Amino acid sequence: MDITLPLELPPQQLAALEAAYAQPPRAYHNFGHVRALLHHYQDVANGPGWQQPREVALAVLYHDAIYEAGRSDNERRSAELAVKSIARWLPEAGVDAGRVAELIDLTARHGQLRGEELDPDAALFLDSDMAILGAPPAVFDAYDRGIAEEYAGKVPGFVFRINRRRFLKGVLAQPRIFFSPFFHERYDAAARANLRRVTA
Repeated sequence: MDITLPLELPPQQLAALEAAYAQPPRAYHNFGHVRALLHHYQDVANGPGWQQPREVALAVLYHDAIYEAGRSDNERRSAELAVKSIARWLPEAGVDAGRVAELIDLTARHGQLRGEELDPDAALFLDSDMAILGAPPAVFDAYDRGIAEEYAGKVPGFVFRINRRRFLKGVLAQPRIFFSPFFHERYDAAARANLRRVTA
């Protein structure tokens, strides 16, 4: 892994994580997505900083460890896996496993949260997960295709397209897409340009 984590994970734990992100085969929510978030994690570490760097790092690593398109319990199951894995692999590390689970659970509420509900770490963590919206157009389009591919065969294509457009238009309609000043300043304009382009 090319990112410096604030705690050392046993090789077996990392191997188990990478295996989890390959089940079932995923077009977007794979370990490449985790690596992208870890780069945002590092940017925050180098900028405003994290109050609980170890807990946020583990939330990044585990937030989509269990993912099946269309299921409503992915985040809860991923949080439970994180808690079990911390107990198994990092029992003496002093990690607040409850906080890791709390952060992961928040990702189930993208689009429903208000900034005042969130502490700085939670805001920055959620913004990291949504930063893909402000990626260069080609990267954003690959993400959009990946989501569609994951849902193929799960729901009829026309239903997916209607719901996806509704979700993206809802994000665009929000006064702030990103909760933190750090991500708002970096990605808001690009995110709105991408969203306007694909929902026009």
